[in-house]
Amino acid sequence: MGENLLKMKNVSKRFPGVYALQGVQFELNRGEVHALLGENGAGKSTLIKILGGIYTVDHGEIYFNGEEEQIASVKDAQELGISIIHQELALIPYLTVAENIYLGREPLNRYGLIDFPMMNNKTQELLEDFGINISAEMVVHKLTVAQQQMVEIIKAVSFQSKIIVMDEPTSSLTEKEVKFLFDTIKSLTKKGVGIIYISHRMEELFEISDRITVLRDGQYIETVKTKETDQDTLINMMVGRKLESYYVRDFIQKEDSILKVCNLTKKGVLNNINFNLKKGEILGFSGLVGAGRSELMKCIFGLDSYEHGKVFLDNREISISNPNDAIQHGIVYVPEDRKKEGLFLSQSVRYNISIKILGRFMRWFKVRHRLESGEVDKYISLLSIRTPHEEQVVNKLSGGNQQKILIAKWLATQPKILILDEPTRGVDVGAKAEIYSIMNDLVKEGISIILVSSDLPEIINMSDRVAVMLNGKLQTIFKKEEFSQEKIMSYATGGS
Repeated sequence: MGENLLKMKNVSKRFPGVYALQGVQFELNRGEVHALLGENGAGKSTLIKILGGIYTVDHGEIYFNGEEEQIASVKDAQELGISIIHQELALIPYLTVAENIYLGREPLNRYGLIDFPMMNNKTQELLEDFGINISAEMVVHKLTVAQQQMVEIIKAVSFQSKIIVMDEPTSSLTEKEVKFLFDTIKSLTKKGVGIIYISHRMEELFEISDRITVLRDGQYIETVKTKETDQDTLINMMVGRKLESYYVRDFIQKEDSILKVCNLTKKGVLNNINFNLKKGEILGFSGLVGAGRSELMKCIFGLDSYEHGKVFLDNREISISNPNDAIQHGIVYVPEDRKKEGLFLSQSVRYNISIKILGRFMRWFKVRHRLESGEVDKYISLLSIRTPHEEQVVNKLSGGNQQKILIAKWLATQPKILILDEPTRGVDVGAKAEIYSIMNDLVKEGISIILVSSDLPEIINMSDRVAVMLNGKLQTIFKKEEFSQEKIMSYATGGS
């Protein structure tokens, strides 16, 4: 690590009624990977948005290369060499890779028109420098999430960025893609680039970071050298207490089958899938990105169609052609992308929780708001949703609380089967523990859960059985006593 690149001193930011940041410190050296850690709502995003010029600081100083700077806009940040790769990638899907990388600063020919050959050649050189085997002229929506992530990194490098912020960069990547990303980070730091790395995955921080700064409730807690700390210490700093039990499960022998899927096939996506789900169990689905797990769940829920196969509920064949059919049968689906597919972000907590059961509160075309509020308050209490009131707009709440609101929305329909697709992705350790506790309580009450997760410790600790998928096929189903990370990964990658 070289000399100091960035210093943020006593940074404070206030929004109406709340301090998002209060007296926060942060430093970054050349060639360093400095992790920023904290629960959802701890202030990480606010700090990064101040650095990126999206928010302006209320109090405090920002020094860049030893000189105090005023970052009043995104352009100011870019001119200083600061690039932010957000968790929700900001590429334009129907433009090419080259058009995305040079958007707003396209090279012009002598006639004042965009010089596409030059732009494509420059982009191709950058892609080859990073060992990425894609064409500069490929349309972005045809790329995998990992490839789009690399395009974002190359875009940052093309700005000759001195600081690159990566917000949950591995949330949708396979193990192989994560290794490639880490190799890229190491090559960037060798060139003196400073990386601010945000992730809830502790094992990543210990592998890639040099230092870790912890925030809690908008306040600076401590900065530690990664090699001089451990996971328990970091969790204690994050949540302000020791988490005695992280994975919460009471395992009870299950016998009665509630759901049976037979020979389900969708051409090119799913091939002859067979499994059963027992009453009051958690059936985990593991596999690499692209294995077909989410596609299978969307077929069961009626979001996608399939060519062949049968679905039985309580030993009776059912037909599901759309999500309303599934809901009528007591099957609900919490999608992987809560922001795009699950929540009405600009609406209130009340609206999101009650939207699927509004008919219960209707009388003469009017909503009986007292009854509605009573039901909403019940689920706010049941799931420990931290919100100042039920009219709070959802996008103002932390990721963990958003996820619990999405679960509450579907629990309010009183389902028999709850499908959870990556339920703790982008959620901090405290909220994860709460979601696990909720899952445990639900199965004790007799609700059956299908858990789709790329987090192997989560799958192993929370599931009664684990189904492993690869390339649209169900490889095997492990019983509890057969679980191991090595076995699951072996089947997920085509071994046995």
